[in-house]
Amino acid sequence: MTEASPVRNVFFVGIDVDSMGGSQRVLHTLAQGMGERGHRVELIGIRPSLEPFPYNETRSYRHSTLYPAPTAPKPPVRTVGDRLSLARRADTRRARTERDQARAEFERKLAEVEDGYIVFGSPWAVDWVMPLKWRHLKGIGQYHESFAQAKRSANLGLIRRHYPRLEQTLVLSEGDAVEFVNQRVPNVRVMPNPLPFYPDERAPLDTRKIGAVGRLDPIKRYDRLIEAFAQAHKGRDGWELHLFGEGPLESQLRMAAEDLGVAEQVVFRGTARDMAAAYRELSIVAISSEREGRPMALAEAAACGVPCVSFDVSGGVRELVDDGVTGTLVPPADVPGLATALGELMDDADMRRRYGAAGREHVAHLALPHVLDQWEAAFTEIER
Repeated sequence: MTEASPVRNVFFVGIDVDSMGGSQRVLHTLAQGMGERGHRVELIGIRPSLEPFPYNETRSYRHSTLYPAPTAPKPPVRTVGDRLSLARRADTRRARTERDQARAEFERKLAEVEDGYIVFGSPWAVDWVMPLKWRHLKGIGQYHESFAQAKRSANLGLIRRHYPRLEQTLVLSEGDAVEFVNQRVPNVRVMPNPLPFYPDERAPLDTRKIGAVGRLDPIKRYDRLIEAFAQAHKGRDGWELHLFGEGPLESQLRMAAEDLGVAEQVVFRGTARDMAAAYRELSIVAISSEREGRPMALAEAAACGVPCVSFDVSGGVRELVDDGVTGTLVPPADVPGLATALGELMDDADMRRRYGAAGREHVAHLALPHVLDQWEAAFTEIER
């Protein structure tokens, strides 16, 4: 930020901003960077996380959560009696009271400033905030996934309903921008997610470790990755697959590794507190997801000089992995192809180093200072 750049009030808002995930990491990274540049920043989570991750132990921004506790799952309604039960009616009244208190607290926070920006981290955050008093601020809507993902969910409807009323809609790729404009979202701008780190030195790539980063959820299809690793591991002793993350499928994935004969080689690392250090341990990073927008794991690995292998599931993936230059792209769900791609990199240390060096250069423009410059350019454009 130059000396002439104004100090702005910026509120980042998301439903859950503290779980371990790519969109959450982006919000904390942006809040930290803008705070360090002198802006007055607050990151607001509407609901607290069940598994909060300690982003930015020393923060340059305020952080708050509106609801006092995570929402407990409600038992299913099976009969009219269930719907009319005194307990359910009491739960409904309690939920309404909590919602009203959360909304009042949110409006109080926004009323403390005369102007500034409210940046919505998701369509659901916009939907929650839209009826409230916030119009003295300029609204910016982010979407951290691909258009294809939006089309398969309720997100597209929420974006079409709410985002045209905001100053700008920020998406992750040129291809997605075109698709959203075709859906009559008129204010679309491409804004890449920033890297949370860009180490001074590349990873040494001297281990026999393949890594995957993300929650152990169905969408990540780690069952396919374990199957591909089991195929690639044959005749390549010493290699291991390290899974960084937690989630509901851990026991199922452990059983899959055992069934495939690689239980000793698949290591469940849990949540890593220092991801930059974790990437330095690895020689390859793999993505086996069914869907992705612009996965931060690919960008982070490349920033550390680690070559990547990924299913080719989105334009965002293709922007982060230059096939045959920084890594290898494989047709979606092609497990044998994924195994072959892993095997090629496992066998060729020179290829790993070449891809890793190229990948680091490929994502240099995503370093936080460059992305913050783009955000401030967007603010300036909106203010003209």
